[in-house]
This record gives sequence, C-alpha cells and structure tokens, in this order.
Amino acid sequence: MRYYDCGGYPLCSREVLALPALHALPEAGEVLFGFHRTPGAGRDTFPVTAPSLLTAEEGVSTLVTAEEPETDPALAAVIAAGRMRAVNLAHPRQEELLPPLRRRERVRVNLLALGDVGSTLLMGLRLLGGDVIDSVGICDVRENVPQRWEMELNQIVSPEGERSPPVEIVSPEEVFDGDVFLFCASRFVPDTSVTSGDVRMAQYQVNRELAVRYARMARQRRYGGMFCVVSDPVDPLCRAVLEESNRDETGRWDGGGLFSHQVRGFGLGVMQARAMYYARKEPRFAAFLTEGRTYGPHGADLVAANSIEHYDDALSRELTERVVQANLEMRRLGFKPYVAPALSSGALSLLACLRGQWHCSSTYLDGVFMGARNRLLPTGTEPERLPLPEALQERLRHTMERLRAIR
Repeated sequence: MRYYDCGGYPLCSREVLALPALHALPEAGEVLFGFHRTPGAGRDTFPVTAPSLLTAEEGVSTLVTAEEPETDPALAAVIAAGRMRAVNLAHPRQEELLPPLRRRERVRVNLLALGDVGSTLLMGLRLLGGDVIDSVGICDVRENVPQRWEMELNQIVSPEGERSPPVEIVSPEEVFDGDVFLFCASRFVPDTSVTSGDVRMAQYQVNRELAVRYARMARQRRYGGMFCVVSDPVDPLCRAVLEESNRDETGRWDGGGLFSHQVRGFGLGVMQARAMYYARKEPRFAAFLTEGRTYGPHGADLVAANSIEHYDDALSRELTERVVQANLEMRRLGFKPYVAPALSSGALSLLACLRGQWHCSSTYLDGVFMGARNRLLPTGTEPERLPLPEALQERLRHTMERLRAIR
C-alpha cells in the first residue's frame, strides 16, 4: 500500500500515482483510499469499515461478511477508528469527492407533492423530526393544497412544547434550496379497483418522466444534498434519477450531475414492517422478528429471509410472497395502501437515516439501487454485512439482475 498527499488530503492506494508521497498516515482526521472504476458502474465513494472492502468486488459480496486479510497495522488502525473513506479517482469530478462529506446536525427538507403519501409523510416529519430537521419546505402545483398543509401542520403543537420543525411553502424553483429533497410526486396511481399484478411497476414510465425532470433540475442547480425517492417504483426511479442527472444536453453521460451517494430510495422500510406484521400473527414466521432481514426493492423482486442464522428457503419465499401481496390485500378492502409506506418507509426511515441509525433504504451498489439495512456515517453509507447463506446470496444476485434489466 502506498501513501500520498492528494491535494492536501491523505490518500492510500495500491496503485502508483503521480502524487507527492507520504511517509506515514496522520493520527487524526479522514484518510482516503483511492481506487479506479468505470464511473457510474458502482459507488463513487463509501466508508471502508473492514480491510476486506479494499479488495472485494462490489455486489452481493458487499453485504456479506468476509475473512479479513492481513493488513498494515497503521492502515488497520485507521479503518478500526472509522476514519477511512474510499473514493473513485476515475470519476471526472473526483476532486469534489476528496473533501469530507457534508453533514449537518439539523437539515432543511423540501418535499415535492402533497398527495396521500406526501402529506402523511409530512405529518411524521412534523411530529417526530424536531431533533434533526430545522424546517420543511412543501411544494405542490395544485391550487390551495400547499396552503392547506402549511396551516394544518403548523397548528400541530405538543402540549409540552417539544420542538417541531416549521413548515413553509416553496416554489418548484426552490425545492433544491436545502439539504434533503423528497420526491413524492406521481402522475398515476391505480385506483382501488386494481387488485392484481405489480401495481408499483405500472407507474414506472409516467413517474420516470417526472423524476427525470427534477433530476435534470438538480444537475442544473449543482445540488449537493440528498435526492430521496419515495414515489413508486422507488428503486428503478432512483436509478433513472442518477443516470439522467449525469447526461448532458445531447444525452451523453458526462458525470456532471448527482453523485451515487446523494441518491437514496425509501421503499424497503414498509416491506420490513409488513414482514414483522405477519411474523407477529403467525408463529412459524416468528424468528423473523429477531433474526430476519429484507432486501431488494419495494416490489415483486423483494427478498425476505426468515432468519440469517437458521435460514429456511421455502419459509422465506412464502413470507416474501405474503409481504409482496400485502398492498393488494389492502386494495381488496377498498383502500389505497399508503399510510404504512409513508410512515415506515418514509418518515421513520428518513429520520433514522439522518440520525445515523440503522434502517432500511435503497442505495447504489454495482450499478443498481439495492435495498438493505444500512446506516449513514460521516464517511458515507455503510451497508450491513452478515454471514449470509449461499441460498440467500443466490436470491439476492437474482434480484440485482432483475433490477438491472429495468429500463
């Protein structure tokens, strides 16, 4: 391993770089690990939380614990202290990836579209987000809708005077004047008469056009905050946002838009919650409550594991099917299934993310947005790594390939 001074930032790499050499790593502050990968093919930057992440290929293996190689003691100490972050030096804007990632104690959140999901999510942020949210901007093009929710939400006050973030109306041109942008817009939501099929994917093309419009706006504004997708289908829309924000006027990919770590999808939280719902109701699924995990998209290619340590493939696939079909059960009752998604996937997961807590969301991995338990560190997103059985890994590989095929 070689140590360098990269524009004032300490950097280590296995490659020979045309940079001034460092004789030792600093005892404090962030240390970068430089690697080269085709831009857009994987993560632009990520925390190095174990030495094996310096060599492992990106993909399902990123979610699996590995035998740790022998490492230079100084390097191992940096990793153990949580001070190392990997950076793709092949990215055309790699100099923007070198400084420490932006992190604020309280953030400005701007939320686009106050339909069923957006308005319910907004209630959760107002009630529960006072510790990490400074204020919330709301935007909706429908007449009087923003005015309604500005009045309603600012009239929710705790009897004990606990802080609630104020809600303010913003224009479409102002939605990127903040730290977190929540995309809750939808041009098409099937009504309750639709009780079969993948309802989420039915919305893809029309919602993609809208998401891409805002992705290009983020590019034009050189937006540096988080672009969070809540609208269905969450995971393919995240990929469209990332890819299209990085295309110029001719459609050529130039890397001039959002970085991969800026885009995140909030759809997996409710799938985890639905699996827990069925695990509480049916004893044969009970192990999920303490040992289970969900992976993948907010949709048909979800992977639920009844247990990591005592994985049962047949039982896990049955639980997966129950979770995937849960939204259709609600539709058969005559209601749109939006309350649990807005709160479990939206408000509660976003707040956990901002607090640096473990939660379920979709982040970029090997060219797709893959849902998994993760947390946001000062050095970036850390996916949970577990000793996953091979049968479960195979399911995850299948899901990633299915996500890769969606265009």
